[in-house]
Amino acid sequence: MTAAPPPDAETIVTSWRRPENFAMIFDRYYTEIHRYVDRRLGPDIADDIAAETFLVAFRSRAKFQPASDSARPWLYGIATHLISRHRRTETRKYRAMARLRARAPANEHEEHTLDPTSAMDGPLSEALAALKHGDRDVLLLIALGDLSYAEVAEVIHRAEWTKIPATQLLPKSLSPKPQVEESP
Repeated sequence: MTAAPPPDAETIVTSWRRPENFAMIFDRYYTEIHRYVDRRLGPDIADDIAAETFLVAFRSRAKFQPASDSARPWLYGIATHLISRHRRTETRKYRAMARLRARAPANEHEEHTLDPTSAMDGPLSEALAALKHGDRDVLLLIALGDLSYAEVAEVIHRAEWTKIPATQLLPKSLSPKPQVEESP
């Protein structure tokens, strides 16, 4: 029986003297961080941003001060900061997705999946493009990163976000619209 891996905080602290220990953090979180960046910016830049996230984390590991034993919020914070350099790309992506959905013919038999990236079209894409950058970050950390409110608060260092439901961040344009039945 193998022992459970040490908590992230302990792994990072030991990596100050033994840098090779940081590889455990990379192995635990690279795929998750890469998937988050890919969903926000697309595959063309995800490799670079995910790799840079871990480079920045490694270089700044001596400053790591966790609110918990998990490095996850810290890494998402770094990734989100790096994503912020590509705000225009992200906004263009959401606007393009909204335009494509508007042009596509409605298919009543289309399968609906729970994949967040496939759901981000039409009104949702338009709403994401319209959000303030910080609000979009919070919403997507929850929706795509699957972070808790407490983890998001740790990411952005703003405890007040723990009290705001994510649905309050969406513009009113996403509220359900009354269905108008067409008469034959």
